This record gives sequence, C-alpha cells and structure tokens, in this order.
Amino acid sequence: MRSGWGLYNPALNRTLIAFLLFVAGTVALCIAGAPRAHALPAYARQTGQQCAACHNGFPELTPYGRLFKMNGYTFGGGSSQYWPFAVMTIGSATHTQAPQAGGAAPHFGVNNNFAVDQTSLFYGGEIAPHLGAFAQLTYDGIGRAFQWDNTDIRYARTANLFSAETVWGVSLNNNPTVQDVWNTTPAWGFPYVASGLAPSPTATTMIEGSFAQQVLGVTTYTLWNRLIYLEAGGYGSLSPKLQTMLGVGSPTNNVIDGIAPYWRLALQHDWSRNSIEAGTFGMAANVRPQRLAGFGADRLTDIGIDSQYQYLGDHNSFSVQASAIFENQNLEASANPAVGLASNGHNTLRSYHAKATYYYDQTYGATLGVFRVEGSPDATLYASASGNNSPNSTGLIGELDYIPFNYGGPNFWPWLNLKLGLQYTYYPEFNGMTGSAATDNNTLYAFAWLAF
Repeated sequence: MRSGWGLYNPALNRTLIAFLLFVAGTVALCIAGAPRAHALPAYARQTGQQCAACHNGFPELTPYGRLFKMNGYTFGGGSSQYWPFAVMTIGSATHTQAPQAGGAAPHFGVNNNFAVDQTSLFYGGEIAPHLGAFAQLTYDGIGRAFQWDNTDIRYARTANLFSAETVWGVSLNNNPTVQDVWNTTPAWGFPYVASGLAPSPTATTMIEGSFAQQVLGVTTYTLWNRLIYLEAGGYGSLSPKLQTMLGVGSPTNNVIDGIAPYWRLALQHDWSRNSIEAGTFGMAANVRPQRLAGFGADRLTDIGIDSQYQYLGDHNSFSVQASAIFENQNLEASANPAVGLASNGHNTLRSYHAKATYYYDQTYGATLGVFRVEGSPDATLYASASGNNSPNSTGLIGELDYIPFNYGGPNFWPWLNLKLGLQYTYYPEFNGMTGSAATDNNTLYAFAWLAF
C-alpha cells in the first residue's frame, strides 16, 4: 500500500521532527552575530572574499570562481592564519511516493527516512606558489563507510600570448569532469545534492560518474584571453587493491583497459553582469566489464555539448545550464555469450539535462530542472518490469533553497555557510515504465547542507 505525506503518518512525523530539530539546532548555534560572510570556508579564508564572489547559490561558480579554480586555487587576499581545511555535512529526510520493498538501504526503513548523508573533510587552497588543491575525504552515512572523494590538484601559471592574458595549467584528478569550471558537465551539474535513499534511473552514460574516484587522470588546459578554453588528457583505472584501500573498490567494477582520452573545448564571454559559455567535451575508453580478462573490451565513446548563461545583479541573479551527451557503445565483451552482460553487440545512449535558477539577494533560491535518458532497448542491460527492456527515463526536479549566512555568519566562525533545501523529483517515465510504476518513484527530499 502506498504511503502519503500527511500528518496522519506517525513514521513520517518522527522523521520530520528529527530533521527539523537538526535544522533548528544548527541555525540556533550559528545565529549569534552577523558580520559579513565568506565563501567556501577554506577558500574564503585564503581570499577574503564573500560567498557571492565565487558562487551563485553554492556550488555554482561565478566568473571569479571559475578563474580562481583555473588559477590553481591559489588567489590570496585573506588575513586568516588557519590551515586550509574545511568540513561539510549534509543531513536529510527522504520520502518516496511508494514504500521500497526491503528498505531503502541496509539499516533504513521502507520510507520516510532521516539520514546524515555524508560528512566530508576538505583540503582546499594553496599548497605552494602556483600549486593548489581541492581534495575531499568522505564518510558515507548511508553506506557507513569512508572513501576518498573528488580530488583536483593543480599547477597553474599565467603568461601573455598574442598580447592577451593566458592561463595554463595541469590537473591531477580522480573523476572525469571534476576539474571543469562550468556547471554543465556531470561532476558539478544540477542537482548538486540528491537523496541516496530513493530510487534513481539505471542507465547513465560512462562520463556521468561511472569511473568517479576509481581512476586517476592528468589533463593540461589553457584559457586564452578569457575567451577560448582548451583541455586534453587521459585517465587510467586504479588497481583493485588501491581502489579497496581508498574505499571505492568492488569486485564488479568496470575498468579502463589502457588510457582513456578526455577532451574539452569551450568559448566564453563575460560582459557587464553577464557571462555566457558554449562548448563540447568527451571521453573514449576501452572498458573491461567487471574486471573480466580474456574476453576483449567494450568500446565506449561519449561526446557532449553544453551551454551556460549567468546574470549576476546586486540583488537578482539568474542562470541557465544545458547539456547533451551522446554515447556510442560497442559491446564486444559484454555481449560475448560467455560473459552475458548485454544482449546487443551495439547500443546507443543519450542523456539530456537542463535547469534554470533564480536567486534573490543570494539568499532565496528556486530551481527548475529536467533530465532525460534514452537509448537502445537491451534485454540484459535494461531488464525491467515493463517488459520493454528500455533505458528511458524522464525526470522533472523542483528545488527551493534558503542560504541564511551568505551575508552574515556567526561571530565565532564568520566563514560558516548553510544551505537549506526542499527538492521534489517527478518521474513521468522511469526505466522504461510509465504510469504508477514510474510515479511511485517520485521523491521529496529535504536537506540541510552545512560547511564550516
């Protein structure tokens, strides 16, 4: 029987009460005093900048935030003597339209779950002249395990080329697109947080996190005249032993055979309070499914296109991001009868994302997003209750945000920031299914995102 989101639901009431107490306690702790606030804590202490200088309702980057990242996280200007560490934690309440048989996850109920989704420790900022890092270690409160998380270590310099400012650098990172500076590519695209206790579509393209934290890559990049951005490099899978040591290992992880090339091209222009970008990105890899040897490799190629517009006014800000990813799958290994992981020798997959965000005074925000994944039916890859073996899913996401400390943090720690959000995801189609089989996965997600 489906459960409603109503006052008559005792389990839901307990979940909401616990979540609201968490939020109220956090706000009460921080409300005393309100000097000017700053951005992401470690970077804010280093630069002396306010949150709105780098972020349009964090974590979306502004033009200054993008330059800060491309220049190796090394901009100065702050007077703090603290080490460049920061802590982040996310607490949440999740409700799905229908209960999940067997529980949403081990140690959780079938519905109306409260969780501390994750707690992360960051090193963020300059290591040495021209060298800086964004490095994250995370405790997964749902999976109850530690793991290394997104990491981007950069060396960057500036020069003058053809009478124009040129930034060039090298990034060592562990998640394709985590080094990107626009919020259109998978690692930093909307939704920035989502419930780990709700169903999600099965099919994703390779570049949308399939190898996150399981690989190590080196890319080199340049930004010429704040207009043309070029990046190229490659990724290789970490050894099974190292993946296990870092908390991201699994016996069924796919691995890259050799080096997977990655590329990025973007054109951008900033004027007055506006900025616009259009570009392409992609990755190609020979992939051994589930680490199996002796059966060859699948060949996956992802080509993405993206665009972004931002308007950043004194009180009103607006941004739009959109992307499309086209994946070609040559499944020589997976379709081998001895492997049996795919029915077809060749498939295609397409992924589309778009969202629009409005913020008032960098405090009150509203976002509307849409995503669509579609591709070739495959009876083995996408077996579903609908019987059509389809990867197709469509989702609509609405989110309301409140960031109370963008212009005033507590006296005892002026770099603290907090984001309170309410997010609803509606599925007209889910893993090839429509009707109640899709909408039963609709999710209401309330979260408190604290960084200090």
